[in-house]
Amino acid sequence: MGGRPLAELQLSCILIRLYRQIMTRRFEELVKKYRDWVYTFAFYSLGNREEAEDTTQEVLMRLWDNLENLREASVSAWLRRVTTNACIDTARKRKAYRTRVIAGGGVEQLPQAVSRELDPGLSAEGSELRTRIRAAISELTEPYRSIVIHREIQGMKYDEISDAMQLPLNTVKSYLHRARRTLREQLKEVRNP
Repeated sequence: MGGRPLAELQLSCILIRLYRQIMTRRFEELVKKYRDWVYTFAFYSLGNREEAEDTTQEVLMRLWDNLENLREASVSAWLRRVTTNACIDTARKRKAYRTRVIAGGGVEQLPQAVSRELDPGLSAEGSELRTRIRAAISELTEPYRSIVIHREIQGMKYDEISDAMQLPLNTVKSYLHRARRTLREQLKEVRNP
């Protein structure tokens, strides 16, 4: 009778260790599958590599914290929603910081958050166009920016965007149409020099 509780304790320890290994493996697989998607969305949404990296790390930490509550079928929609919300939160914090700096220090204009770095291997003209497109996207307000990034950069289907952003399908289509029209106006001078 004295050996039975010890055997149960050992079995419990083995099961806990096995559970941790399974969860760690699942997390690593999900990170490998979605990390680039999360980063790309964050980069195009925020226009800044460092903020995109920080946001990616934050989203992946939330994934780890919520991993045992997520069903395999809902992980992708959950990640899209969390990534979108994390980007919105980061942009709000940045805007609040800029407002404090302007009010407190009298700074007229702070540098834009859009990265002006050139991508290696692209011509100067291609780099300029890419920079202008990024800047135009970053100037869109939410939810237009997120919808454009989801559709045009991430290649998501309308129903996936609808699920990720918790918006009706027709609203997604309407917002995308408005965002494209706004981008066309902003980029008119690039298309017709």
